[in-house]
Amino acid sequence: MLQPGCEPRCPGCAHRHLTATASQQQKYDWLATRLAPWHDSLQPLQSVPATQRWNYRDKLCLSVRWQNNHWNFGLWRGDELIPIPDCPVHSARARAVIQLLSTILPASDNFPLAYYVQAGRQITLIVKAKSVATDWFDENARQQLAKLDIDGFWLHCHPSAGHVLFHKNGWHLLWGTPRSKDTFGLSYGPSAFQQLLPVLYARSLAQAARYLDPQPGDLVLDLYCGYGVSLNRWLACGAQAIGVELSGEAVDCARDNAPQARLLRGKCSQRLPQLQVLAAPYDRCLLYVNPPRTGLEPAVLEWLCRSYQARRIAYLSCSAGTLRRDLETLCDHGYRVQHITPYDFFPQTYHVETLVLCERDPH
Repeated sequence: MLQPGCEPRCPGCAHRHLTATASQQQKYDWLATRLAPWHDSLQPLQSVPATQRWNYRDKLCLSVRWQNNHWNFGLWRGDELIPIPDCPVHSARARAVIQLLSTILPASDNFPLAYYVQAGRQITLIVKAKSVATDWFDENARQQLAKLDIDGFWLHCHPSAGHVLFHKNGWHLLWGTPRSKDTFGLSYGPSAFQQLLPVLYARSLAQAARYLDPQPGDLVLDLYCGYGVSLNRWLACGAQAIGVELSGEAVDCARDNAPQARLLRGKCSQRLPQLQVLAAPYDRCLLYVNPPRTGLEPAVLEWLCRSYQARRIAYLSCSAGTLRRDLETLCDHGYRVQHITPYDFFPQTYHVETLVLCERDPH
């Protein structure tokens, strides 16, 4: 039985018909198959209570189209946009903002809106144009928006938006402030990558910190560090930390959130020469990585195996396929998988994140 507001045709949640137990078992079994060489290291899946498996998604991207004389926010199924204005997985904040926007936005003739992006309390409308009029955003719209639990409301003009949603130019803050604070008290912006279910994410960070056990005088290299949540954790332990991140906005926020960390902007593979020099003085080097679905870049993986040689590694992955590939390479170069812990960051879907803890064989 579907939850109220759940659209039967929506392709978003493959596990919505399953009980929590059945969904989690399926995810566990999937990982046991994909990560079979290290099955003995696989730990029980970590999850949230049943009451937190709905209304949790505060980070989302929806396609938007003008259809039947009104705006529809939803997901594509083939060539059909399925509206999901009342999705029970979305947060109450997201549903309220979408409901308001559907009533105040202008018709599509003058407003080529393509995407709605929400990062917590930061909302972005992406239009496929170099510029658009904003006279529709009047005092009445501002007053209604002010009643909702958001901090910043953006218009992003990006004519070629599609696979790449954001461009460095074309950002216009229509209302509010450009930054928000997350549940850790850290600053983030409208394009921030955030892990869902902060309680569960905090649990994964705590597990990684216990295993890495960073001490004063140690170096923690944090690749794909985002806006600095994990960096802040290593600094709190007294260790030195170096973060590498591609997003300029995330790096700016990380400088505020983890001011004692050394930050490098760019692809990790492009920063290897600097990392080699910066890591050289340290006797005990540790590694935390949270890469995109594509996993570690080949050059990065080779450098980690042959040059950096971290004593311990904590690897948070969103793809079992690329995780297995990277683990096989690490194990071929002297690392041993100690623990594999699945985290159910995406209830109702088939997605599962995995934290792997590895140690370098001293021999």
